[in-house]
Amino acid sequence: MSIHTIAVLAFDRISAFHLSAPCVVFGEACPSPSPFRVQVCSWETGPLRTTAGFSVTVEHDLSVLADADTVIVPSWRDPQERPAQVLLSALQAAHARGAQVVGLCLGAYVLAEAGLLDGRRATTHWAYADDFARRYPQVQLDADVLYLADGQLLTSAGTAAGIDCCLHLLRQHCGAELANRAARRLVTPPHRQGGQAQFIEQPLPDTRRDTRLSALLDWVRAHLHQTHTLDSLAERALMSRRTLTRHFRELTGVPFGHWLLAERLALTQRLLETTDLPVEQIAGLAGFGSPESLRHHFRQRLGVSPSHWRHTFRPHANAHPGPG
Repeated sequence: MSIHTIAVLAFDRISAFHLSAPCVVFGEACPSPSPFRVQVCSWETGPLRTTAGFSVTVEHDLSVLADADTVIVPSWRDPQERPAQVLLSALQAAHARGAQVVGLCLGAYVLAEAGLLDGRRATTHWAYADDFARRYPQVQLDADVLYLADGQLLTSAGTAAGIDCCLHLLRQHCGAELANRAARRLVTPPHRQGGQAQFIEQPLPDTRRDTRLSALLDWVRAHLHQTHTLDSLAERALMSRRTLTRHFRELTGVPFGHWLLAERLALTQRLLETTDLPVEQIAGLAGFGSPESLRHHFRQRLGVSPSHWRHTFRPHANAHPGPG
């Protein structure tokens, strides 16, 4: 696997958490040797102060953006401050030559100021959504999601969603198995869907009913090959369909159908990466009903075919004959 260079922007008064998130995900959380080269850079000189009360010294300037495969703007210090033109120009040039450009949290403001999000879908921290929409009406803002990709541009909500977004990138480049291992090292959920709501009223079960619902979801994960409907699960959980729907949305942040499809795709990814099973058998194990349905949803959500995914992340597999 070739080395993928990631440039992470730093600046004076940066959030230490936001700066460390991509450095940790693509650095120490990855296996050795890492497939990534992470270079922290800045257009500002001297020690850069963090909001945590200490300073950092950055070794690289913006010249590293000229060769970076991915450029990450981990946040921004003040939405009311227009970033330096030298930074905006460097981001425009990186995007023009095909680099992936990522704005985590308030980093979306920097991408918007550079004009990269014009006519594109994007997200940012929910608390700044109204201000962002007012200042950048040309951007199709969706403030209800954790992270959102539009071509080579990717934006995320705040704080922990930055880790989710970086794990999504890791999954894209290295496969689900490696991303899951990195998530385990970070002790964080391996896959929160980008379309999951930023604000979930009840992210952890704190009632007997929702503990029962969590157990139900674990049961569904263990029986993805079966057919599941809201009615059948409501009966199993001893709830009405309406009550189950409401509590499911409160607990997970997404409708049941979206969650179920994501779980089936995640299982498909793992089986493609770790087994030689033909797609027809994987479709049955993951509950898609037919290989055609699996291929349709896989390509729609992940942008490639199952066979391409397997070839990328299990290149030496001796897969059984069968269409991929």
